[in-house]
Amino acid sequence: MKVAVLDIKGKETGRKADLSDAVFGIEPNDHAVYLDVKQYLANQRQGTHKAKERAEIKGSTRKIKKQKGTGTARAGSIKSPIFKGGGRVFGPRPKDYGFKLNKNLKRLARKSALSQKAKDNAIVVVEDFDFDTPKTKNFIEVLNSLGLNGKKSLIVLGGSNKNVYLSSRNLKSSEVITNSELSTYKILNAKNVVLLEGSLEGIESNLSK
Repeated sequence: MKVAVLDIKGKETGRKADLSDAVFGIEPNDHAVYLDVKQYLANQRQGTHKAKERAEIKGSTRKIKKQKGTGTARAGSIKSPIFKGGGRVFGPRPKDYGFKLNKNLKRLARKSALSQKAKDNAIVVVEDFDFDTPKTKNFIEVLNSLGLNGKKSLIVLGGSNKNVYLSSRNLKSSEVITNSELSTYKILNAKNVVLLEGSLEGIESNLSK
């Protein structure tokens, strides 16, 4: 698949990037995508929820009334769940929501997400660029030139670039990552995916194994 390479002004450079059909041209596997996104969201959960059960409630342990003759149900502790201030029955406990997925399935999910974006013409290839200093204004100008300002976009760099990353950090609609940080969730969460030329080799290398 051939895609025109743009400069930061949004104009064609005259070069074309060759996107591998093995990564950007497969038939998307919806179930693999579902599982990978589900795992990503599960890993975001802290799992620190906790409610006190009756053994953890602070209170007297004396028997609060005699066993028989009161005309009501027997009761042995003020910490019983049926009383106000008592412990909770089967309350939430700390839990790890993460689960394991096969590496090949995760690769398939990412390739499926990229292929779907390619089908939707939502992938833009831009030549590598850098800023002299971190400046949000410069980054917004790039987005404007590409027609992406205000749209949810994912910019994928070939390697760490502090100035570009810091320039984008104040913008809620854009996220800058390196090719090694690419995930199915982030691809699908963006309306447009901007791939810098330097990121293509790394993406195809990681997903073609």
